[in-house]
Amino acid sequence: MAGILAEGELAPGTFASLTLVDIFPRMESDGVMRVIGFMEEHVDSGFASPQEAAAVIARYMPHRARRGASDGLKSYLRKKEDGRFYWHWDPAFIRNIAATKRSDPGSQDRQSAQLSQAAANLALPLHLIRGASNDLVSDEAVSHLRQLAPHAEYTDIADATHMVVGDANDAFSAAIVDFLRGHHSSDTAQLEGMKEA
Repeated sequence: MAGILAEGELAPGTFASLTLVDIFPRMESDGVMRVIGFMEEHVDSGFASPQEAAAVIARYMPHRARRGASDGLKSYLRKKEDGRFYWHWDPAFIRNIAATKRSDPGSQDRQSAQLSQAAANLALPLHLIRGASNDLVSDEAVSHLRQLAPHAEYTDIADATHMVVGDANDAFSAAIVDFLRGHHSSDTAQLEGMKEA
């Protein structure tokens, strides 16, 4: 969202290209609240261990094969002085979003209107990626953004939810690299290294 507003409203020309991953001007409110609820649930209490965090993710994403506390997951957690592990996002930010969504249902419509206006101004290479099985971005939301920015390229990643990277990392990486290669050919060697990694 910050990228859309920065490039489309505040400082056009800031970026060479922009990739949006399941962030569109129009989002499904039920899906948004589900994500916020997940983020808010342990924001204050944290977890006794990374394994406990992995168990919470498994309950949130029952479609995905259960995973342990990988190094990737550990990078999303920080251990505080109390010995517990907390998500790396700012608790005040999460609480503020949750409170606003609950107390001001119209806030999402206002945000959607602002993002839509900014998206209509986007002239840079734009890549839209959606996890095909997510509950945040509907087909209508995709059509809306593609009408605002008809030059945008679009990748719908099968069998992926809003957690596209975790669900289908290889397909996600390939889509990103192919897009960047098409618009930033001078960096091809570096992109090939990214794809292999």
